[in-house]
Amino acid sequence: MVAQSGGPTCVINASVAGVVHEAGKHMDQIEEIYGGRNGILGILNEELIDLYEEKQSSIEDLKHTPGAALGTCRYKIDFKGNPEAAAKDMDRLFRVFEAHNIRYFFYAGGNDSQDTAHKVHLEAEKRGYDLRVIGVPKTIDNDLPHTDHTPGYGSVVKYNATTVMEVATDIASMATDAGACVIIEVMGRAAGWIAAGTVLAQQNCEAGSPHMILLPEIAFDQEKFLEKLKSIIDEKKFAVIVVGEGLKDAKGKEVAADATKVDSFGHAVLSGAADYLKDIVEEKLGTKTRTVKLGYAQRAAAHFASGTDVEEAFACGVSAVKAAIGGKSGYMVTLKRTNADTEPYAWTTGHQPLGDIANVENLIPREWITPDGFLPNEKFINYAKPLIEGELNVPMVNGLPRFAELSRVAIDKQLPARGSAEDVAAPAPAPAPAAAPEAPATDAEGAAEQPA
Repeated sequence: MVAQSGGPTCVINASVAGVVHEAGKHMDQIEEIYGGRNGILGILNEELIDLYEEKQSSIEDLKHTPGAALGTCRYKIDFKGNPEAAAKDMDRLFRVFEAHNIRYFFYAGGNDSQDTAHKVHLEAEKRGYDLRVIGVPKTIDNDLPHTDHTPGYGSVVKYNATTVMEVATDIASMATDAGACVIIEVMGRAAGWIAAGTVLAQQNCEAGSPHMILLPEIAFDQEKFLEKLKSIIDEKKFAVIVVGEGLKDAKGKEVAADATKVDSFGHAVLSGAADYLKDIVEEKLGTKTRTVKLGYAQRAAAHFASGTDVEEAFACGVSAVKAAIGGKSGYMVTLKRTNADTEPYAWTTGHQPLGDIANVENLIPREWITPDGFLPNEKFINYAKPLIEGELNVPMVNGLPRFAELSRVAIDKQLPARGSAEDVAAPAPAPAPAAAPEAPATDAEGAAEQPA
């Protein structure tokens, strides 16, 4: 079983393609491969599809298809907040696994998804149910620990940095003594990796933009911000600013948080850091200011994905299956940079226990940011540069990209509807004998890996 969770990236489907591709090589151990519709929530509802029924060309097309091809969710099995409901969810989940003889479970997602995968792994051990659980990393936020970076990050940086270049070139062509300011808002609640990545635009942009990047890791100081912005506009007649949506003040409060609205995980909805800054600039400096919010476009731009990113995402899916076939469970696939201080860029895959990953946020090191806090420095640039390399040869139809079209053949349901009287009355799966230990897994390049 493979499923996807959380906000999509433009390469998350490449990881699913990697899982299907590698699973097909192990038909002696994997008779079928199912997709869970809409993540763990769809599995609980026994909404499964047969991925072996898909055309090979459709699986290949997943590499350049945005969104979550299997469907996604933001559903949390919350033992801390609602232990009774969580216990019922686990009973139901393992009834589904048992009904369909699921023995391998691959879950692609970010922090909360890896937490779910970890809980499923622990529950399988507790129940004595022979199940191997491997997390597949995914998040444009790039905030998972114990991995050099995450699939999805290189592509969002490639697209955002290009957009900054284009907007900067446009605004520079209209710059006059009156001055102008453009504020571009990008995703990134707690970590500023996405915003920081737009510094790569400076390499190719004659306008020298972005001139400032405001990160959630650096407390917003209004006085210093306005002083710096005024000096830029006085010199260049215009300024391009990038801001992460999770920008915080000196007290750690998100400047754009709307506490009256919360998402499914209880986070306050962010209602516009760029608009917040725009109001300050126009009020204090009197400078004409426009905002650009990249929103979903930045994570869906599969037409301009990083070739490196797609390759790595696919490899993560392959590595997940190899790890499970080799006997591992309770790990997330990681990406390792094998030549951090030299060129050309080289990488491999590894595995880290899920318990080390779940609910831990990896922030930008302070030493990767300039002393004044307004731009990433050379250390960050050297880190991010190779992640945006390479372009895809995206197939086109009538001048537009061709995306994967899955047939999504449904698997027959074996259980009563979730939450029905029959389902609630059903007993939990009986414990099964523990599986014998097997040989250690290998990474995507075939080298034996040792448990962390």
